[in-house]
Amino acid sequence: MFFSGDPTTRKRVDLGGRSSKERDRQKLLEQTRLERNRRLYVKKQNQAAIKIQKCFRGRKAMETEHSKVREQFYVTYGRHLQNVDRDCFGPDSGFLRQLFFFFSARNAGDVSVLVETSRLLHHIVQHSGDIVSLFSGVDYSLNRGLVDFRVKKFAFACIRAVHQNRNYLKDQLLVTPEESSESTTLLLEAVVLLIDPKLPWVCKIVGYFLQRNAFTLLRELVLIGKESTKISSLIGKVSSLERMLALIIPHIGQRGCTCLNIDPRWSFSSQILTVPFLWHLFPYLKEVFATGGMSQHYIHQMAFCVKDHTNVLPNDISVELPGYACLLGNILETAVVALSQPDYPFQMAIDLAAVTTFLLEALPPRKSSSRESSVVGEEDMTAGDDAMEIVLHMDLERQITNAIDSRFLLQLTNALFRGIASVRDSHNEGLEDTEVAAVGAACAFLHVTFNTLPLERIMTVLAYRTELIPLLWNFMKRCHEMKKWPALAYLSGDAPGWLLPLAVFCPVYKHMLMIVDNEEFYEQEKPLSLKDVRYLIVILREALWQLLWVSPTAHSNMGKSILKPSAHKKLSVEVIQHRVGILVSEVLSQLQDWNSRRQFTPPSDFHADGVNEFFISQAVTDGTRANEILKQAPFLVPFTSRVKIFHSQLGAVRQRHGSHGVFTRNRFRIRRDHILEDAYSQMSALSEEDLRGAIRVSFVNELGVEEAGIDGGGIFKDFMENITRAAFDVQYGLFKETSDHLLYPNPGSGMIHEQHLQFFHFLGTLLAKAMFEGILVDIPFATFFLSKLKQKYNYLNDLPSLDPELYRHLIFLKHYEGDISELELYFVIVNNEYGEQTEEELLPGGNDIRVTNENVITFIHLVSNHRLNFQIRQQSSHFLRGFQQLIQKDWIDMFNEHEIQLLVAGSLDSLDFDDLRVNTNYAGGYHSEHYVIEMFWEVLKSFSLENQKKFLKFVTGCSRGPLLGFKYLEPLFCIQRAAGDASDDHLDRLPTSATCMNLLKLPPYRSKEQMSTKLLYAINAEAGFDLS
Repeated sequence: MFFSGDPTTRKRVDLGGRSSKERDRQKLLEQTRLERNRRLYVKKQNQAAIKIQKCFRGRKAMETEHSKVREQFYVTYGRHLQNVDRDCFGPDSGFLRQLFFFFSARNAGDVSVLVETSRLLHHIVQHSGDIVSLFSGVDYSLNRGLVDFRVKKFAFACIRAVHQNRNYLKDQLLVTPEESSESTTLLLEAVVLLIDPKLPWVCKIVGYFLQRNAFTLLRELVLIGKESTKISSLIGKVSSLERMLALIIPHIGQRGCTCLNIDPRWSFSSQILTVPFLWHLFPYLKEVFATGGMSQHYIHQMAFCVKDHTNVLPNDISVELPGYACLLGNILETAVVALSQPDYPFQMAIDLAAVTTFLLEALPPRKSSSRESSVVGEEDMTAGDDAMEIVLHMDLERQITNAIDSRFLLQLTNALFRGIASVRDSHNEGLEDTEVAAVGAACAFLHVTFNTLPLERIMTVLAYRTELIPLLWNFMKRCHEMKKWPALAYLSGDAPGWLLPLAVFCPVYKHMLMIVDNEEFYEQEKPLSLKDVRYLIVILREALWQLLWVSPTAHSNMGKSILKPSAHKKLSVEVIQHRVGILVSEVLSQLQDWNSRRQFTPPSDFHADGVNEFFISQAVTDGTRANEILKQAPFLVPFTSRVKIFHSQLGAVRQRHGSHGVFTRNRFRIRRDHILEDAYSQMSALSEEDLRGAIRVSFVNELGVEEAGIDGGGIFKDFMENITRAAFDVQYGLFKETSDHLLYPNPGSGMIHEQHLQFFHFLGTLLAKAMFEGILVDIPFATFFLSKLKQKYNYLNDLPSLDPELYRHLIFLKHYEGDISELELYFVIVNNEYGEQTEEELLPGGNDIRVTNENVITFIHLVSNHRLNFQIRQQSSHFLRGFQQLIQKDWIDMFNEHEIQLLVAGSLDSLDFDDLRVNTNYAGGYHSEHYVIEMFWEVLKSFSLENQKKFLKFVTGCSRGPLLGFKYLEPLFCIQRAAGDASDDHLDRLPTSATCMNLLKLPPYRSKEQMSTKLLYAINAEAGFDLS
């Protein structure tokens, strides 16, 4: 191809990127779009302006027309209706038509005309009495539509007129028609006349009210009326406003009523029942609401809202008067009256429980008393530091707490459990829907009530005046037997079915266990049979293990947050699981105490099946889940395992402080005939750190000479046995004995020793040192005193161990069927210490308070408290302070009182010489089959129990064996040959011992008689350590 010379065919390349034509195209499209949007905006502006102008012109034209009609009305009927007669109300008259056409509640002249119309209506009705013919003429049916329209417009116009001028009329809103002929009364009474239940159009009027949200207007009238300065003189009188409300609320679509249900947000429940202290203002309305069946309808309506968690309440009046709390107070006040109706349906009881549960759990947390705080625990703390604390108005809180009284609890629980009882009576092994619904409703209501209201007002009623415990137990027992726990509607998520029933059963049953006496529990088997109690222990143990170990919840940050009515937090699974874990632990602990007093089930029934070596290894370490379980529910772990953990904890502390070292700075020089005084003066001078270290003792005999022997631990053991025997001797006056020879602090110790409290501190330290060093001391303490080491409170059932006679007298009073006031008992108690009698009042002014059938239970428990807790409070407190210098509370809390006694003194089971033989070493030529050894064991078994204990003390320094057996004796018992040959000189020697090494030096005696004689002489010589 050759160049033709035509340059147009040459290919042009623009190195500037995109074509300029393309850029122009995009710019054009954008401009077009903006122009289109601008035109659309201008069009909308014009359309809006046209609409506004149209509306304005329409309004202006309407006002002009209203003015024309109004002027024509005044010309025809007069400004004060001087030209109006009876016929003006008839269907053919234009009077009402014109009035309703121009009427405006904002126009003072129109309101005056409406007032005069109402006055005329009252006058005509008073004289003729026939209001129907007044509006309809001869035949109401011919003009029904017109008449209905006029009367409903008339009635609503009256309400609007009062509402519009409410601020000016507030002093007239609550006056009675007999006391006033003011405009407010005339208007409201006109409404009352028009909504008389006998009139044929009443449902049309009320239905129109409901469509126009009249309850919202009436709510504002009530609230404004409460602000009146004359309110105090008006309370209790039936005002026109109250009469009108009483006539409106029965229209609930029943018994021939054609009124339709409306949105709950504008209903009587939401708008009027949320007015604070409504019934105080309207007592007549309260009676109508409670007895006419209306409460059932409105509570059922609220239950539907609760089910969907819908907030239908108006805005709160103030922070102190939230709408949900006011609604709760008003519902509770009328619930007692409604529940007392003989035909109160079961479903209505379910609805009432649902609504009160929902509203109760929305209440802000109540500041509980100290006793309740131990029950409720940490879950009642508010969540988050930034949450604003809400405090209810004092009167509102009082209204709620007073309403949930014994009568209400009885009626509601009985109404709910009526369904359970009918199922139980039918002997149906399965679970009916009615029973499940009743249990769910009752448990949800009571659980929330426990967390909201004072427990002391609730527990006794539920425990002794309802069938709560037997019915709930029957339900739980059948569920456990069938291995099928139904899901309760009140719990969300996959919560176990036993959770909510246990949350209610446990606190009530725990309360009963504190009040019931020994005869009732063991002999009469109340409140549950012992067979059922054994089964209950199994259910509680399995539930607790599930909560704490199998499926634990993290409750470190768990708390009760500030709730809105739409929130459902108190029934959250995590909160209930945490609470049930605490409650079940406390009930099982109580049942373990009852089993320790008189065994009705093997102790192993309290042990969890899942406790294994891994669990024990974890339990020793602080902060682990197993360690937390050990602190909260130690009974789940076998006693021997807990003892091992306890000893390992003590061993770790001793190792840190070198407690078993031979060289120590703490050396005591003790005179045997002044052992208590010397020990007190020297031990009291030691610091807490020194007490944890080793203490070495040298004894001085009655001649002032130190006894032979170097203390490697054995002399200290002997010292501890002797000092404890002397210090706790009742002859010294610090302790007294019960009839069973058990020790407890002497209430009159201050009359004997001036420094008695310092001595109790010393004795606490002394006992703690013995336990710290693993030394068993033969001191039998009373159970009620050992409970003070756990900082526990003693109750009536602990009294037999102290004073059986006083206990019998109190039980006689408890079951006395006559008039107790005739016995001339008062709330005072007589103390008799060393012949000196003093009177103490059990209550302030007790000298003047006579014991009656109503307060006898209080008297019985005050007497028990005085003897078991109050009299020895100072001695016990100082003893505990000394004890806790060495033994931490967490350690001792692993054991109950009977187990603590075993830790202190061991048991006779520890004197198992077959076990000692298995765990014995031999030296110096002896072995287990040596003829001398065979003879030795036969001789030892032939000794009396007392001599066996003396032998054990002779070789180990302690008359009791190790708690878990001689396998745990450190070092193991050893028998060493004491002579090289069996010559007569050597055989005349007595056996000797080295208690620090648990060593017996035994010559090779030839006969049992010789060995028995020598051993008995040695162990009974009481020559101190000179024989060694």
